[in-house]
Amino acid sequence: MNTIITIGREFGSGGRELGRRLAEELGFDYYDKEIITEIAKKTSFSEQYVQQIIEKNPHDLFPITVGHSFSYVDSYALHQKQTIFTEQDNVINEMADKSNCVIVGRCADYILRDKKPFRIFVYADIKSKVERCIKNGTAGEELNPKKLAKHIKKIDKQRRSYYEFFTGKTWGDKLNYDLCVNTSSVDIKEFAKHLADMFKDAEK
Repeated sequence: MNTIITIGREFGSGGRELGRRLAEELGFDYYDKEIITEIAKKTSFSEQYVQQIIEKNPHDLFPITVGHSFSYVDSYALHQKQTIFTEQDNVINEMADKSNCVIVGRCADYILRDKKPFRIFVYADIKSKVERCIKNGTAGEELNPKKLAKHIKKIDKQRRSYYEFFTGKTWGDKLNYDLCVNTSSVDIKEFAKHLADMFKDAEK
C-alpha cells in the first residue's frame, strides 16, 4: 500500500508550504490545486465554481442559475455540492492509488480513512498567520493587518463548515489527526526536513 500523508490546515498557517516541502524531501507526488482541476474535468463545472464550493460554507451557497423557486434552487444547489464532493472523493482516491503522495486539504484525511493515511493538521496563532500572509502576499496586499485577521478567520470558518458538513467530524480536533503542528514559531523549511527524516526512519 502507498504511503499517504494528508495535510489539513488553517489559512495562513503554512500548511501548504509544509506539504509541498515534505513531498519534495520524500520524493512523493504532491496534490493540492490539481484536485480542483481534475474535478472540473470530470464535471460540467468550471474550476472557479468548484473552488467556490469547496472553500465556501456548504449551507449558504447557491448555483449561478436564477429563475427558479427558492426550494428548487436550494435542492439543486445541494445536488451540485454533492456531485462535486463525490468527484472529489473519486479523484483523491485515484491519486492516492497511483503512488506515495502528500495531499493538502479537501477532506482527504476523511476520504482516505480506509487507506490509513498519516494525518497532519497545521495551525498557528493569528499574529503569525497575518505575518505569513503579508510576507507571502497570499490574501490580498490591500488588506491591513486588522482586516487580514478578519479575512483569515472567515476562511477558517468556511473550511470548518465544509469539513464538518461532509465528514461529520470536528475540523482541527486532535483526535482526528496523527500529528498536530503549531507553526507559530517554526521554520517550516527546517521542520519539513525533520518530519521527512521521521518518515524515512519509519520505513527502515
